[in-house]
Amino acid sequence: MTNTPNIVFSHGYFIAEDAKEQAIMRPYPPLGILYLSAYLEQHGFDNQVYDTTFSDLTKAKSYLLEQKPDILALYTNLMTKLNIIELMQFVKASPSLAHTLLVIGGPDVRYNVADYLQAGAKVAVIGEGEQSMLEIVETITQGNRTQFGHIDGIAYYDNEVLIQTNERQRIKEINELPLPNRHKINMQAYLDTWKNFHGKSAMTVSTQRGCPYTCKWCSTAVYGQSYRRRSPELVATELKSLKTDYNPDSIWFVDDVFTVSHKWLAAFRDAVIAQDAIIPFECITRADRMNPEVIQMLKEAGAFRIWIGAESGSQKVIDLMDRRVDVQQVRDMIQATRKAGMEAGTFIMLGYPGETQEDIRETVQHLKESDPHHFTITVAYPIKGTSLYQEVEALQTTSLDWMKTTDRDRDFERSYSRRYYDYAVRWVENSVRAFQLRHHQGYWHPRGLKHQVKAWLMYGAMQLNK
Repeated sequence: MTNTPNIVFSHGYFIAEDAKEQAIMRPYPPLGILYLSAYLEQHGFDNQVYDTTFSDLTKAKSYLLEQKPDILALYTNLMTKLNIIELMQFVKASPSLAHTLLVIGGPDVRYNVADYLQAGAKVAVIGEGEQSMLEIVETITQGNRTQFGHIDGIAYYDNEVLIQTNERQRIKEINELPLPNRHKINMQAYLDTWKNFHGKSAMTVSTQRGCPYTCKWCSTAVYGQSYRRRSPELVATELKSLKTDYNPDSIWFVDDVFTVSHKWLAAFRDAVIAQDAIIPFECITRADRMNPEVIQMLKEAGAFRIWIGAESGSQKVIDLMDRRVDVQQVRDMIQATRKAGMEAGTFIMLGYPGETQEDIRETVQHLKESDPHHFTITVAYPIKGTSLYQEVEALQTTSLDWMKTTDRDRDFERSYSRRYYDYAVRWVENSVRAFQLRHHQGYWHPRGLKHQVKAWLMYGAMQLNK
């Protein structure tokens, strides 16, 4: 092949299949493949992005049959894995797509390389994808469709022998990356969905890659345990362009820890003010990277909501997670965020190994004392490749068919039964909501009483399902 190949990127997330997302309707575009698309375009390779968010499997398959791509690059994660497998099997079984070279990438690939290749992918990209994807395209353009050993950061089969090349060095100067190709998809569909359901539109922006922290349950399969950041001026310029092109009502910064560098934050605050680029935003951070000055800088830069990670109200559990943060500091920073006139959110995880019912009680008390505007609760599950997975691997109680399940289906011997935690989640939610409504609206608030009754019922169900 000497002509430029027909390249398609896609991701396999369908909002119509996601009951939880349909309840909240806060979809975000596939930023990762939009970066890949822009990087290839920057190097002279035109490509298409098929955004599946508002589509379905049938339409996606019809699109592929119509396009007949020479290269199909699919992004996969825990949420999209099963759909991605179905798309790969479809490509593999379709005679008109026999020439399509299927490339797979994303956070679920690194520790499941052989599985994805055996399921239909020809090349697996491990880690950051821009440079590896470019070299794959260049290799195919030169007429080579079978030998990729000269490309770092990939895996493929050669005569039934699994070849995994050297680890790809991470991109150090991420300032050199082009802005994501938002124009390749229907951004208006996202903006309209947000506007229709919430009265305000939202977009996503990434300012950094990697996370320097060591939380045992968190996967660093793509960007690694690193910290690389775009310059504050470039981020402000991106916000200014989004203001001009789309005029979103808010921004969600997708970074793991937005306030890692206080120096960067101060420069960012100055840059958005100087460029008239302020858009109300929300972000995630850690309590140990916050203080009154940081909170003020966030507010001046446009923050309206700050998510402060904690995962538990028990210091014992936080230490088991290797979170390296003090629970009292988390409470203080949530309260300080509220006092500064911004919304505060936090994340809670139940069912972590070693957690007891008393630890869950401490979490309820923690949420009551810190009083965040928003909190989300998940039940811990071991993602392959994480420290948590290694710790509970011998304790796993499920035997999974890889082709039909995800890591979310994995379970292990916990302090209590899995059903106990289903009720525990609802007990925590209702206990805290009841307290907040009584505290802010009055003791006899009807919804507060309703939540309190539900909390009692859930607590009883917990005890019955230990």
